[in-house]
Amino acid sequence: MSRLGDLIKTERLRQRMTPKQVAKKCGVAESFIVDVESGRRIIADDLARRILKTIGLTQHTEADFSLDDIAATVDLNTTIAPRPVAAPKKEAPAAQDDGAVDGSIWLDALSSVLKRVPVKNAVMQEVDHRLLPILSGKIEGAAPEKVFYFVAPDESMRGFRIHQNDLCFIVPSQSPIDGAVMLVEFKERRALRKIKKLDHFQVLLQSYGREYEADTASINAVNFIGRCVRIEISL
Repeated sequence: MSRLGDLIKTERLRQRMTPKQVAKKCGVAESFIVDVESGRRIIADDLARRILKTIGLTQHTEADFSLDDIAATVDLNTTIAPRPVAAPKKEAPAAQDDGAVDGSIWLDALSSVLKRVPVKNAVMQEVDHRLLPILSGKIEGAAPEKVFYFVAPDESMRGFRIHQNDLCFIVPSQSPIDGAVMLVEFKERRALRKIKKLDHFQVLLQSYGREYEADTASINAVNFIGRCVRIEISL
């Protein structure tokens, strides 16, 4: 699925519309909408504009999105007409009236349903980002501004199928979750560990690199940052 298709499908579902309803309002076949959402069809500018209007995407700030983000979503060469450096009288509004899709429409539409989620390394510095859909005001059930990706720093969790440089999606949690892989701070080190609650006061911090290891720790001695709910692997 393309990011544009994901955007259209996410907003369509939020508006509780079926592909058939969107297709009927846009004057296209239902299979066309399905192909656009799945990324199998390259969408034309006029139909893109019609679909965006049909599903009711609202305009928001574009400050959180770079041109690289938008370039990954649509072809800027077809959505933004080149403008001269010196233009005493801008004719962009007239062009939009003729059916052209201005780049700000895509920026506004994206920011209404997507969030720029940071990718952080072991010292919690942002090294990259991902765009993720917001559903009912949340991402994976958490506040969008609280979630992030953590780059696995080593092979200490390979026995739990997490390898170095895999991206772990972290949802905030300040308490230990039995059986979960969590990002923790322990003995001045930040790492991913599988949690085993021993009682109300102690936990096992489990790793599995070349061999299984476990540290017994007081819950009060561990800073629980968040739970890893999924990973993106590097190929």
